Amino acid sequence: MNVVTGNRFRSLVVLTGAGVSAESGLGTFRDKDGLWTQYDLNDVATPEGFMRNPALVHAFYNARRRNLLDAVPNAAHLALAELERQWPGDFLLVTQNVDDLHERAGSRDLLHMHGELRKIRCENCGDIVAWEADLDQATDCARCRVGGYLRPHVVWFGEMPLYMERVYAALEGCDLFLSIGTSGLVYPAAGFVAEVRRAGRAHTVELNLEASDGHSLFAERLYGPATEIVPAYVARLLGLQPQAS
Repeated sequence: MNVVTGNRFRSLVVLTGAGVSAESGLGTFRDKDGLWTQYDLNDVATPEGFMRNPALVHAFYNARRRNLLDAVPNAAHLALAELERQWPGDFLLVTQNVDDLHERAGSRDLLHMHGELRKIRCENCGDIVAWEADLDQATDCARCRVGGYLRPHVVWFGEMPLYMERVYAALEGCDLFLSIGTSGLVYPAAGFVAEVRRAGRAHTVELNLEASDGHSLFAERLYGPATEIVPAYVARLLGLQPQAS
């Protein structure tokens, strides 16, 4: 299967999932050793779970936040930041990840559709602030001074992902769509390739460790570790490596 070069494309949307950060030491959710094999998502990733046992939910996200502070961007993050810097047309990176490794690698045109782990928000006043320390029920909101309402600024199951209007507008107008490191199981992101195909103008590419649930919907599919296949594909898009035969 040939790898295309980037000079024929002008509007690029990149979707990333947990697989792009796995080689930075951050746990994925849906592989055989993923976080959902250790925790029940109904306990730690739903509004109902937070209402039942906020201490458990805070402990789960405190541990993930500490893990994130020790992680560093890998070659895939760095390659996507370089792609954004050199891309000649419209560019948007949409990530399902709540880590900030894309930002630390240098990405700027970026939307976190599932929120951000290093932010918290107050359910009482709506304030959203950067946060790196542990969080618990006794922590008061700095804005409204009320305790017990702070939570991780992440989208839980049953909640609406963020920035969807902007995301769908970009999908409708793009002519190249890359899906990187995502399982193809979690909607609405799993449906993005179908949205792009309905528009009828974009080349679709899956870059993943292994075939996703929706792999057959992609025109081009490349599999392997993200730190290997993403930099190589970016280099070909930017004309830095010859087209594969």
